[in-house]
Amino acid sequence: MSFIVAIDGTAGTGKGTITKLIAQELGLINIDTGAIYRCVTLASINKGYSLEDKQEIIDLVDQLDIQIKNDNGEQTIFLDGEDVTTKIRQQQITNMVSKLSAIPQVRLKVTDIERSFAKDADIIMEGRDITTYVFPEADVKIYLDATPEERARRRVKQNEEMGIHVPFEEVLNSINARDKNDKEKELGALKIAKDAVVIDTTGMSIEEEKNKVMEIIMKKYRK
Repeated sequence: MSFIVAIDGTAGTGKGTITKLIAQELGLINIDTGAIYRCVTLASINKGYSLEDKQEIIDLVDQLDIQIKNDNGEQTIFLDGEDVTTKIRQQQITNMVSKLSAIPQVRLKVTDIERSFAKDADIIMEGRDITTYVFPEADVKIYLDATPEERARRRVKQNEEMGIHVPFEEVLNSINARDKNDKEKELGALKIAKDAVVIDTTGMSIEEEKNKVMEIIMKKYRK
């Protein structure tokens, strides 16, 4: 039986980095749910679709080959055979992905993809509705948060490390808009599961955050 660690939280709380580090340390399979939605968004943009083309986007999901490959904790995202690990982090994708993922039919299809990755494997998965919708019976549930300003600073630094330069105010506005949209979605809204452990990561280093999350996981993890 699979051991599942589910992590939810607001944008820019370090969920991706934390899951990567813990996956390396515990040998868990790291499933980046946000990357799946970003792949759908990239594919939609490549097709020339806008958010108004809902049915076209819904139909497109079934045509995509999305693969997440993990090699010693290093994750590479492939869309139809192309490495799009960096492409899906572009600001154009970030600005559109939350609204696209709010389309109920898209979310249902992506949820099926997410669950398929977890068959017969010990996994760690992060996203917006993993603890409440995708894996409500997860062995470990964690919710990460931080102030919008803290998250904006982190996202600017992350972008710069990837060669993407976006002003702080633009990133902050994007995060505030993302928070609002994520919490008001018709399906898969960002919520705190009743049995989730909440961690405010404001002021924490990545190492401190990882250690805190690891402490919670190890209370239930079986080798």
